[in-house]
Amino acid sequence: MKLYHTSNVRVPSPDTRHSRDHLDFGRGFYLTPLEIQARNYGMRFIRRGEPAVMNVYLFSDDIGDATRKTFPAYDGEWLDYITACRKGLPHAQYDIIEGGIADDRVFDTVDLYLQGLYSREQALDQLRWKEPNLQICIASQNVLDTHLHFLEAIDL
Repeated sequence: MKLYHTSNVRVPSPDTRHSRDHLDFGRGFYLTPLEIQARNYGMRFIRRGEPAVMNVYLFSDDIGDATRKTFPAYDGEWLDYITACRKGLPHAQYDIIEGGIADDRVFDTVDLYLQGLYSREQALDQLRWKEPNLQICIASQNVLDTHLHFLEAIDL
C-alpha cells in the first residue's frame, strides 16, 4: 500500500527518534494512505514560508508478529488512547496504530475534554458527527526498517 508523509524535508530513512512526545498515538513515524490529506498538510509548511515535501512510501502489509491497533471511529476507546498519549500517561504500546487524527475539525473538542471543560459524554457526542481522516503511526523502528520502503519525494 502507498503511504505519504509530508514534512519540510526529504525523509528517505524514517526513524522514531525524531518524533515528538505527546502526539495522538505517541512517539512514532506518522503517515497517511490519503494523498489529498498529505497534500493538504503540506499547506501548513507553505504558509510558514517553508518548503513542503510529500514523501511517498510503499508499505508491506505482511507485518508478521508486529502488533497493530486500529481505531475505526472517533469513539471512547480512541478518545481514551489519544488522551493518555497527549498527556504522556501510560498506555498500551503497539508497533502500528491506525485511526482518526485530532486535527482542526476535532481538536477543539479534544482540547475542551483535556481541560476538563467537556465531560467524556459531551466530547463523544461532538465527535460522533465527525468523519475521521486517517493516520498511521509506526512506533517500531524494526517495522519501519523492514516494511516501509521509500519511493520518492515530491516538492509541493
